[in-house]
Amino acid sequence: MGEDLSMSDLERLLELQANDTTSDQLRHRRANLPEQAEISRLEHVIAERRTALDEPMAQRTALGRDQKRLEDEIAGITTKITSVDALLYGSSMTSPKEAQALQADLESLKRRQSSLEDEVLELMEQIEPLDALLAAADVALSEIDAEIARVRVTLVEHQSEIDAEAGAIAAARAPLADSVPTELLAEYERLRPLHGGVAVARLSGPTCLGCHISLAAAEVDRLRREPADAIVHCPDCGCLLAR
Repeated sequence: MGEDLSMSDLERLLELQANDTTSDQLRHRRANLPEQAEISRLEHVIAERRTALDEPMAQRTALGRDQKRLEDEIAGITTKITSVDALLYGSSMTSPKEAQALQADLESLKRRQSSLEDEVLELMEQIEPLDALLAAADVALSEIDAEIARVRVTLVEHQSEIDAEAGAIAAARAPLADSVPTELLAEYERLRPLHGGVAVARLSGPTCLGCHISLAAAEVDRLRREPADAIVHCPDCGCLLAR
């Protein structure tokens, strides 16, 4: 190493580690806020319910199309009935035979009209419960959408709180990092991603507080014989050891 290290250097490195650990914890908290999980759950519920509505909606569409077709046919027959009535009871009607034929046409048209109207009523009876089901589903989905909106507000509030705390932690990091010797800091930065974010730990008696494994007595003796400014690593987890 090109720089002489002191115990205070390692103490400052432990402070930097504490700062970085707090930042990692805040990032983890932000990514795993319960509100985000609740939003995902509610969105899944909405997706499932909408999928379940596909069949009744298709049935309602088909029945509505049939109803429209019948009503269009009824409208056409009604127009014909009006026309036949005008001919049958008009002043120009003088032939009893022609009147009899028109009367037969009129009766046939009215029978067809009545039959179609019965069909429309049957369709409406089938449509009514579907409309009720779909309307109730719309209300339920709207309520879930409103709940998602409420949870999103809470989520944003908690994210903002964490962001503010993370900002303060980030601002405190720069002077901590500047206070650590360059080569020691470089070693720390190299080790952090290799060991789950923990690069330096205190050696408490024979125990590394990074991995909480007690070192062998011979290993502890060897470390104690190292110069005070030597960089030493835990033989089990690889962390820098502050002795």
